[in-house]
Amino acid sequence: MKKIYLVVLLSLLLSPAFSQLYLQKEPLAHTYSIVARDPETGEMAVAVQSHWFSVGTSVSWGEAGVGVVATQSFTNKSFGLRGLALLKEGKTAEQALKILLKSDEGREVRQVAILDSKGNVATHTGEKCIKYAGHQQGDNFSVQANMMLTKDVWPAMAEAYEKAKDLPLAERVLKALEAAQAAGGDIRGKQSAALLVVKGQPAENAWDDPMIDLRVDDSEEPLKELKRLLTVYRAYEHMNNGDLALEVGDMSLALQEYGKAQSMFPDNLEMKYWTAVTLANNGKLDEALPMFKAIFREDDNWRELTERLPAVGLLELDKKDLKKILKVK
Repeated sequence: MKKIYLVVLLSLLLSPAFSQLYLQKEPLAHTYSIVARDPETGEMAVAVQSHWFSVGTSVSWGEAGVGVVATQSFTNKSFGLRGLALLKEGKTAEQALKILLKSDEGREVRQVAILDSKGNVATHTGEKCIKYAGHQQGDNFSVQANMMLTKDVWPAMAEAYEKAKDLPLAERVLKALEAAQAAGGDIRGKQSAALLVVKGQPAENAWDDPMIDLRVDDSEEPLKELKRLLTVYRAYEHMNNGDLALEVGDMSLALQEYGKAQSMFPDNLEMKYWTAVTLANNGKLDEALPMFKAIFREDDNWRELTERLPAVGLLELDKKDLKKILKVK
């Protein structure tokens, strides 16, 4: 099968009719993806998986308050930035897609999905995309796939996405990817995956956009790794919420958020450590000491770090209490 695929692909690439369409700079991102918008939060997402290295660097594009784009098959990467620019000018998803395809000689080998900030979707699957290829639109979303093992992939994605209404958008689009893989997925297998989420309103600061940007560039189980990374991301969200609670003096909420973070990522020493520091700083040294003890046993470098914190005001203890921490065994 692999040899047959390579022969067919090379014959396409070398034929005069296609020689101007397929350039080395255009990734062969045969894949399945979803673009979606949460109507309650306005958040928009692109999620993708492929048997191609670093699929997230070519397929998924998005900008807060503007929209998201998935460009795949024989990928025209310019569709990402150009599509977003058209949306920013006020074009609808459908108008933007028509403009992009009109000037593209390779439109029949492209697969593109665009979603704007109002939830409008537009999708194109070229007639010469390698089967099985197709797409399906729904309320505020579109799923699309090409070079799939079966023609059940994109309907399975749509069904899984629609059933997962109670989940946050990021987790919901991952359900669609998992359903695609369960239905056969990419005929070549799996290698990389990506998840991009942007806010519904324009970002106040460009450096805060996107809100989620996770990529698995090369893995035997890219979807499992992407799901793990999303869990880590959520855990650090709780850590950040804990820090914010501390800033306003809400110790109870801070410890609650830190606790949630640790439950999601129990083997992470950093989360345990800063929770212990917070407890110590708030007069709960007896609760902090067992935590410091467990952390130091895992890696004694944390003990050295603890000794350095008072100098920068991150551990505000008298010398007696600091010594209690540093001497735990």
